[in-house]
Amino acid sequence: MAKILVVDDSRTSRKFLRTILEEGQHKIVGEAKNGLEAIEKYKELHPDLTTMDITMPELDGLGALKEIMEYDKAAKVIMVTAAGQKNKVVDAIKYGAIDYVTKPFDPEKINASIEKSL
Repeated sequence: MAKILVVDDSRTSRKFLRTILEEGQHKIVGEAKNGLEAIEKYKELHPDLTTMDITMPELDGLGALKEIMEYDKAAKVIMVTAAGQKNKVVDAIKYGAIDYVTKPFDPEKINASIEKSL
């Protein structure tokens, strides 16, 4: 069981991820709706893993990923992306993301990514 921080500006996406992850016996320790909140919650909660949407208001997932990786080089972040954002996914991997999953969510792929990452 991992402690996971879920970051997405869409309440529906956060809820869907929460359901998938909790069914996989993981604990959601927090949620954030933008990159600024993600950084704050990461520092406060020290999750085992973070799922991070790429496209968000205020500070996008790439910006938040960079700051989290500067704060904690061992951070485990899985990026969440819509189809057609391949360039951003490549950047995310360069910045330290350990994997990515695409929307719409496939529970089997998400659980496989989580298990591989841990």
